[in-house]
This record gives sequence, C-alpha cells and structure tokens, in this order.
Amino acid sequence: MSAKKQDMIATFEEGLEKLETIVTEMEDSKLPLETLITHYEKGNKLLAQCDIKLKEAEKKIEILKAKAESGAHFEELETGQ
Repeated sequence: MSAKKQDMIATFEEGLEKLETIVTEMEDSKLPLETLITHYEKGNKLLAQCDIKLKEAEKKIEILKAKAESGAHFEELETGQ
C-alpha cells in the first residue's frame, strides 16, 4: 500500500481518533522540534480529510431532507418470487 493511501482515513471517527492521538502526544511529550513539525503536518492533513468527510455527510443529509420535503418515498422492491 502506498504512503498516500495509508494516510487516508476511512471514516470521520478514525480521523478524529488519529487527531486526538497526535494532539495528546504533542501536549504530553517533550518531542524534538522536527517531530512536532511532522505531527503538526499530519494533523493538518487529517483535519482536511475530516472536513471532507463532514461535508460529504452534510450533502447526504441535505439530499435526504430535500427528498423528505418533496414527499418522495421509498417503495418495496418486488422480488418476483
């Protein structure tokens, strides 16, 4: 797996958990400056990915709200049995 794929989060919760870990390490440790900078960069990338996940969720909610307001409804699919 490439480094870029490995850095991608699957869920918002995963990203949040990773961010919390980074923040805790930065606050509680006496890390060297270079490590702090690396953590900061990773945190910014995770934050951007979490923001994307939130925006995707907001879009889905808006679509569902619009469907509900328009009176759209789901019908059961006939299986043909």
